[in-house]
Amino acid sequence: MNSIKSKFSLRTQKKIMNLPKISWNKTPFIKKMIIGKKSVAGKNNSGKITVYHKGGGHKKKYRKINFTRTEDSIGIVTTIEYDPYRTAFIASIYDFLNFKYFYIIAPKNLNIGNIVKSGFSADVKIGHSLTLMKIPVGGFIHNISMKENKKAQLTRSAGTNAQLIEKTSKYCRIVLSSGVHIFISPTCQATIGTVSNEFSFFKTIKKAGRSRWLGKRPTVRGVAMNPIDHPHGGGEGKSSGGRSSVTPWGKPTKNGKTNKRKKTFKV
Repeated sequence: MNSIKSKFSLRTQKKIMNLPKISWNKTPFIKKMIIGKKSVAGKNNSGKITVYHKGGGHKKKYRKINFTRTEDSIGIVTTIEYDPYRTAFIASIYDFLNFKYFYIIAPKNLNIGNIVKSGFSADVKIGHSLTLMKIPVGGFIHNISMKENKKAQLTRSAGTNAQLIEKTSKYCRIVLSSGVHIFISPTCQATIGTVSNEFSFFKTIKKAGRSRWLGKRPTVRGVAMNPIDHPHGGGEGKSSGGRSSVTPWGKPTKNGKTNKRKKTFKV
């Protein structure tokens, strides 16, 4: 995203942000798909803070999204809506075959009145959900499931996509937007297209209060703490910390990533 952003001047970025917004609703269309979700403010079941800098924020309701879409369906897009729990827009769909409403992640260029399909009748068009074996090599996809008949887990945030670059009878090779290559079964589901709201990374916070609206609390520097709270804390006056950057638990912060990826590789 940063490489894309660097191609636009500051003036161009401001023009893009001032363009007329897509006609999306903040009022949910499908009331049955709205549920309350209690904010835990980054704490676990015993009340200990496990994720820092979380808490507060504006009240919001969770929209239940259909991440499987394995059954046969033919639906029409009724609304494009804002979702406070994700960066992408969502679309409400009315299914003609099953006579019900549901939400999906809205792909780019999906408009109200468009027809979206899934299952056996789906073809390679934006918003259609089908198995990887039916998608041509080189196609851009999102909302990818890792196992057969499971919900989608990959490529769901705003403006992201993945590309199918190799396909056999036993596996499909997909390159994610991060550059990581993964191998999954050709019976897994994916949706055609790129996720909507591709210019979301141009948005700036502009003031501290907006971070609080989003439920983000301030991040305190280690050198501003006491010695009991952080290895960089303490000292007379302003100090540099006296050592290389470490976490509050003493682990180095500038030694690269610590996770070990399995069955993936990055070119």
